[in-house]
Amino acid sequence: MKNVLFIIALFVSFGVSAQEKWGDVEKNKVTMKEIAPVWPGCENKGNDCFDQKLQQHIQKNFKYPANAWKNNIQERIVITFVIDKSGKPVIKEVEGKNQELIDEAKRIIMGIPQVKPGMLAGKPTEIQYTVPFNFKTGK
Repeated sequence: MKNVLFIIALFVSFGVSAQEKWGDVEKNKVTMKEIAPVWPGCENKGNDCFDQKLQQHIQKNFKYPANAWKNNIQERIVITFVIDKSGKPVIKEVEGKNQELIDEAKRIIMGIPQVKPGMLAGKPTEIQYTVPFNFKTGK
């Protein structure tokens, strides 16, 4: 009789523990990974390529506004923008005071070429970037 009760208790305990492990659906979470925009010529080269091309674009197109240079106006301008779902830059926020320097930073960002937009779950999505521009004359 003791053996029968032991076997029944054993089956019941296995059943309870199996339900606890299987029934914990809170641990099942699906995560989605953003895929960064792709700069022309960066196909199959990874996210670092976009950052390098953006840096090259800024260096190539940077022009200190003549009046600001002449008057030794120095400032840090920070531009926050997104690459939208169509692959174009859209400025969201600008931090800075001098309008000439702000306009120059905006001009450079808006000159970003058409890129392949970022993706999330297989659909185009906006990806945000923040770029600081340090305008220093060195005078």
